[in-house]
Amino acid sequence: MYEDKTLVCKDCNEEFVFTAGEQEFYAEKGFVNEPQRCKACRNARKAAKADRVMHEAVCAECGASCKIPFEPKENRPVYCSECFAKINEE
Repeated sequence: MYEDKTLVCKDCNEEFVFTAGEQEFYAEKGFVNEPQRCKACRNARKAAKADRVMHEAVCAECGASCKIPFEPKENRPVYCSECFAKINEE
């Protein structure tokens, strides 16, 4: 049913193989998009996220303590994940 497919990484422009097994895994998980990065570039992005400095803040909506990936500014409100999602729905 699935066949290996050659794709081009959007970060390094190198070709990589999206194997039949990976395609089956993506289908089982309900993923609809093919990977856009090779394994090396995906791993590099994950490592960069893991090294990111997180800052403590207080949600302007519910008052909960939260961690954010940027330094909060006095004149700008900060929202926790739940409040941010609610605000974006509106």
